[in-house]
Amino acid sequence: MNTLIAVAIAPFGVGDELAPYVAEAIAIIRESGLPYKTTSMFTEIEGEWDEVMAVVKEATFALAEQGIRTEVILKADIRPGHDHTIQTKVEKIDALLGAAH
Repeated sequence: MNTLIAVAIAPFGVGDELAPYVAEAIAIIRESGLPYKTTSMFTEIEGEWDEVMAVVKEATFALAEQGIRTEVILKADIRPGHDHTIQTKVEKIDALLGAAH
């Protein structure tokens, strides 16, 4: 079933600069082949539930297996019968805003 998630994977106790660790997690997401979009706070990933969750697990464990305490914040949208929601949800809002101007 198609699933769109927003996930933030972050280490604890590694100092003030988290970017190198976050980049490790995002590299795994990018290499997964699933549609994704990274913003300053979250990365969205779309695909089948099991595929998406496997990528989240791999990205999380890449840090945890280094002995790093790792926090995962995840929000999921499971919408049967819909695909490409990573794109279409934004297009719908843009169309409404364009119509209002």
